[in-house]
Amino acid sequence: MDGDDRPVVGFAMLAHAMFHTYELSIPVFVTVWLDSFGVSAAVLGTAVGVGYGFVGLGALPSGILADQYGSKPLVLLSVAGMGIGFLLLSVAPTVWILALALAFWGLAASLYHPAGLSLLSRGTHERGNAFALHGAAGNVGTVLGPLAAALTLTFLGWRFATALFTIPALIAVVVSLRVDIETAVGGSGSEAIVTESEAETDTNTGNDDVAATDGGISTIGDFLTSSRALFTGGFVVIFAIIMSYGLYYRGVFTFLPNVLGGLSYFDPVSVLGRTFQPSQYVYSGLLLVGVFGQYAGGRLSERARIERALVGTFLALVLASIAFVPASNVGVLPLLAVCVALGFLIYVAVPIYQAGVAEYATEEVHGLSYGFTYLGMFGVGALGASIAGVVLTYADATALFATLAGFALVCALLGTYLLRSTRRAAGAASDVDARP
Repeated sequence: MDGDDRPVVGFAMLAHAMFHTYELSIPVFVTVWLDSFGVSAAVLGTAVGVGYGFVGLGALPSGILADQYGSKPLVLLSVAGMGIGFLLLSVAPTVWILALALAFWGLAASLYHPAGLSLLSRGTHERGNAFALHGAAGNVGTVLGPLAAALTLTFLGWRFATALFTIPALIAVVVSLRVDIETAVGGSGSEAIVTESEAETDTNTGNDDVAATDGGISTIGDFLTSSRALFTGGFVVIFAIIMSYGLYYRGVFTFLPNVLGGLSYFDPVSVLGRTFQPSQYVYSGLLLVGVFGQYAGGRLSERARIERALVGTFLALVLASIAFVPASNVGVLPLLAVCVALGFLIYVAVPIYQAGVAEYATEEVHGLSYGFTYLGMFGVGALGASIAGVVLTYADATALFATLAGFALVCALLGTYLLRSTRRAAGAASDVDARP
């Protein structure tokens, strides 16, 4: 990698890893917060959903701010804000203050992806390598965050454990202030802005050309015009799939550690006077399997039609979701097998729908399409945490996984509609070509 690229890529990798570290460590803390605050899963799920919702809602404004003020200040603000958010969580006296702290964290977290990926786009020469390393760092954070939370909760109270999560943010801010990122960015003529989804799609497909294209949006009129052009044809269906998938993603991950912890297979284990929660380590392992799922999804998106890959993946996810509770009644090995399948399939879907966005959005609104993708995935999808909490409060795990299977089934049905639509369009085009 070019020597000028290293500080920029390293800075973005650290910030990306921390984003996913914080994002997926929160469900581990949920298991403790339920007891500590004495609230129902419905109440806590809504509080967590608000925080996650801000991650999506702030994405589009962050992209505009990155254009106006540059990427580095926003990335620094995001990293520092995520650290402060966890510090606020550590001192929250009530669940309502906890919700405010989560909202603060979500708002800070929302700044990262548009700004961080803009920084890579403008400040690196070897963009393909830069985005590949950036995506790998995110996967590391996905695994290490829950694992670090589980380990710290074993030895420390949850307030001290969450406070410790501010240290990586503090280190990142101090280190990045000493790195000359502006020189690298200034040496690149590209002003392209891409989102995480576009970057990961590029990594998975092996395409080193990162095209960008928000169409030069600078006014509300430009934004509305580009948005109207975007929401036509197949993209509407893809966007609906992404929103339903987001509900599944957030719903399953927010309370999965709590559901696993309620099973006798994963009762707390005492070792040398310390209590370990096996369910939390199973959750971390499930996320590790997701790394391989992302890779497999990327390869599948290259080899098969996007529509067919979407239908097959989501139908398999429906079956895995329905199998969770029966497997838990049979034994620990069948349950672990289903957990592996869930972790794999959940992440297989990601690069496939990302490729679908690229296929169904016109080139002039490509960048904006991924902005809406992120909004749908994490903004609308955040409602999944609240829905899951309500279901667990008034029903049980069987109802929860039936609801989740419903979300995946909606995705499969929409994919089927998209597949049939493309076949009809292809058939109509062939009939026109066959006319004399």
